[in-house]
Amino acid sequence: MTDTPPVFGVTGWKNSGKTTLTTRLISELTARGLRVASLKHAHHAFDIDTPGTDSFRHREAGAQETAIVGGARWAVMHELRGADEPSMEEILARLSPCDIVIVEGYKKESHPKIECRRADARRQDALSDGDPQIVAVASDAPAETRAGALPVFDIDDIAAIADFVMDHRGLTAAAGAAQ
Repeated sequence: MTDTPPVFGVTGWKNSGKTTLTTRLISELTARGLRVASLKHAHHAFDIDTPGTDSFRHREAGAQETAIVGGARWAVMHELRGADEPSMEEILARLSPCDIVIVEGYKKESHPKIECRRADARRQDALSDGDPQIVAVASDAPAETRAGALPVFDIDDIAAIADFVMDHRGLTAAAGAAQ
């Protein structure tokens, strides 16, 4: 058994609204007094540092980890240097204590997820058809017909989606939080 907090995911095909739903859900849960962490899976090489900055130069020189610390935030960048990508569980174990982790992406992991569906998404096939960990659907379709027995939420009804996530993960709003 681990001490990791409850995890709830947002998944879907490209252009299905995952990032918008994720950020709005984080904002809603935070407004309810929860300490929320997030985890985003990128399917491509990405960089969070700008070429020419000191921390970028440290990494380019060969540092395996580079920490950058300022008055408003700090970050640690870890270079894999050919090693395997860490598992979601390994990353969760490195997060600071929180009430819930909202995960964007990680389609194949075994945590509960809500599937985003938009009419203008790149693909229209339902992920829930092959993933029993998808426990709900958020859609812009007026009458979602492919959700089967899953609960369906309007993709813009963030309050209802947050209620569902909190109920599903057994969380309550913090006392004194604005709702």
